[in-house]
Amino acid sequence: MRARVLALFGPTGVGKTDVAIALAERLRERGERPVAVSADALQVYRGLELLTGVPDLAQRARLEHRLISLVPVDARFSVAEYAELAHAEIDLLLADGAIPIVVGGTGLYLRAALAQLALRPPPPEGARERWEAALLVRGPEALHAHLTRAAPWAAATIGPRDRHRIVRALELLDQGALEPPQGPNRLWTSDTRHPTRLLGLVRDRHELYARVDARVDAMVAAGAVEEVRHAYAAGASATARVALGFEELLHGDVDAMKRRTRNFARRQLTWLRKLPDVEIVDLTGDKPELVAKRLLR
Repeated sequence: MRARVLALFGPTGVGKTDVAIALAERLRERGERPVAVSADALQVYRGLELLTGVPDLAQRARLEHRLISLVPVDARFSVAEYAELAHAEIDLLLADGAIPIVVGGTGLYLRAALAQLALRPPPPEGARERWEAALLVRGPEALHAHLTRAAPWAAATIGPRDRHRIVRALELLDQGALEPPQGPNRLWTSDTRHPTRLLGLVRDRHELYARVDARVDAMVAAGAVEEVRHAYAAGASATARVALGFEELLHGDVDAMKRRTRNFARRQLTWLRKLPDVEIVDLTGDKPELVAKRLLR
């Protein structure tokens, strides 16, 4: 069956936006109407556009983007809320005869946009704050040990210093919603709501890391440090503050942000290898226009 949705996934700095724009321009030459739908956990926040790599005005003039800059920086936001919005956007675009290009670097959000997942509920009011306070006092290893005693199957899949996932697991434990896996994990199945062509973008590792460092330098030069400090002063929510580089730039540590971003890129490549039916597209040494031409030949 012919794909009705295009999806691009890849590590930060690989060039997803450039490839999406190049694909869109070739699709328009064929008389199609492409529209990008962001599948990023943090690009939804208004006031963190530089830090989260939201396409700039010039890029959005070449390709319309949906689901960016729509949530106040002091608000919480969950993947379940995102899935509802993404499904509505994609369905509306298809009904209007457009081609959605789902673009993301957050694996869970990409799958949430494309598939019908059984997503866990958001935490009750105050639960996250309580565990984050405990995290500051006791440290991530101690909370991970607590999780290991209470739910060893969950702790086995989480690193002892992965603060965000440890806190989320403990929230779910409090709700009684942290259960052992039963049956196949639909996150890694090929089921999608609409026929989808999934493209996994990669580059030579050294080239990718050089692009990551250049990207961070460009963010800082454009005012990302000031953006983060303004968001912090405005009461950035706990879910907004997990944005890659938020804490590092809040303290002016650009080198730490580069290290963390390179590490995150490695984890994104791990996600990419797990995605079913993904077509690996190596961008090393290629211009986006040539990549688009090759993919739509």
